[in-house]
Amino acid sequence: MINEFTFGNLKGIRAAYDRDGCVVVRNVLEADLVEELDRHIDWLIERHPELRPERLGHWLVAKDPFWVRFVSDHRLLDVAEALVGPNIAFFAADYIAKPPRDGQAVLWHQDGNYWALEPMEVITIWFAVSKSTCENGCVRVIPGSHRLGPIAHRSEEDSVNLLNSRVDPGVVDESAAVDVELNPGDVSVHHPRILHGSETNTSEHWRRGGSLQYMPATTQIKANNWPCAFLFRGEAIAGLNHYQPRPRYVAGEHMPFKGCEAWA
Repeated sequence: MINEFTFGNLKGIRAAYDRDGCVVVRNVLEADLVEELDRHIDWLIERHPELRPERLGHWLVAKDPFWVRFVSDHRLLDVAEALVGPNIAFFAADYIAKPPRDGQAVLWHQDGNYWALEPMEVITIWFAVSKSTCENGCVRVIPGSHRLGPIAHRSEEDSVNLLNSRVDPGVVDESAAVDVELNPGDVSVHHPRILHGSETNTSEHWRRGGSLQYMPATTQIKANNWPCAFLFRGEAIAGLNHYQPRPRYVAGEHMPFKGCEAWA
């Protein structure tokens, strides 16, 4: 079981997150923003036909004003603040859009295995643009598995999967797995060490959404020249991270969005 909260009533979210490593928050994103996100996914797919829609990564959108407007949305930051505190930095994000009938699986893994952060204090907010269900390959988690600590990952290229890697299946108790089903505008939040994954989308419907990583400003990004580090709330730690400036909107270069004139 995963504890559920509603936006505007986050009392107890920290205790539930610490205990289970995952929580759900309903009705975070407003409908007009969800509609723009759906349009932005189509916009990126059209411009990057060489990429599968599960792989619309942060390197494509680090200087995209709509993307930065989205990830700095005050409602997302309110959820993040309840878990990382008032000084909120941003690390990375990806759209993970599974097309009907052949959307790729994501094998069991821990996000923290892939990130150069010190300390590993960071949260992932998974946001739903379409319904995310068992049938179309929603996220699955093993509550409490974050307390196992870091687990070794190994290459896995014998099956079609998004990460081409996984933890040893012997450490995964799939009988304890919980499907995190979300409606458009809902989010889930999970710990960097929780075991999670998702099945192939064999349904007739898209599963559109993605992941956002927020961290306290005391977490250091160890990778050089990281393109999408931003400080969205509070104060930076001097000399710790280099944060990017807010990108400017350029008509004809970027997707138009509500309020884009203020970003010009």
